[in-house]
Amino acid sequence: MDFQKEVIDKSFDKPVVVDFWAPWCGPCRVLGPTIEQIAEEQKESWTLVKLNTEEEQQVATEYQIRSIPNVKMFHKGEVIAEFAGSLPRTSILNWLEEHLPNETKASLEEILQRLQQEDPLALKELQSLVVDYPEIKEARLALAQQVVFTDPVQALQLIQDFAEGYKFYDEANYLKELVNFMQFVPTDDSEVGKKIVAAQLAAEQKDLESTIQLIIDAVSLNKDYNGALPRKTGVAIFRTLGTTHQLTKSYRWKFDMMLY
Repeated sequence: MDFQKEVIDKSFDKPVVVDFWAPWCGPCRVLGPTIEQIAEEQKESWTLVKLNTEEEQQVATEYQIRSIPNVKMFHKGEVIAEFAGSLPRTSILNWLEEHLPNETKASLEEILQRLQQEDPLALKELQSLVVDYPEIKEARLALAQQVVFTDPVQALQLIQDFAEGYKFYDEANYLKELVNFMQFVPTDDSEVGKKIVAAQLAAEQKDLESTIQLIIDAVSLNKDYNGALPRKTGVAIFRTLGTTHQLTKSYRWKFDMMLY
């Protein structure tokens, strides 16, 4: 094959994924049909080239192929990502989503930065991006995180299809815990139930600090209330905020103390 023409030159038009394989390679026969099917499904976004290392030994040597299967992504003439071994379909999809160049992803990163800076226009731009590109799950996750306290039904719809093995699966599950928290209606007149309701009202008003304080109060009263709702909600809030958020730094230690 003409590697320069079929891979390097074409990678300036759209990314080219090269599957380095050989007929004698068992794992290659497992990976091949999977990546070929994905390539057909996503043919508008990237091109698959199958390269038999037995027939193209010079190219394999040039790209330091020491074991197969080996998959490399080329963009504008350069290798920008790769993996070795036979990955399952979900892992390949995650790899592609993470590494495929995309102007929309660049726009998403810029919007997320502005959200952190509390730019009032950023949320509307994120909503528009999700409408136009619903296949970008990272955008849907980000929007769900923004609306989970004000519109938990929409938040759940945005992340409902996040399957196990997907790279944002854990983050989606924490959001589902927050949806459960916002939709909870106490059936008793207990103090812990009142704390939960007060925390819901604070969350709806976007007073997250008061929400956290009330959840900590609820944990101190009964962390196992209603299937451990106070504990699960606290964990979900801190995991969603992340370790570097100021509220996590200020209150996570106190929440942990109440747990034990």
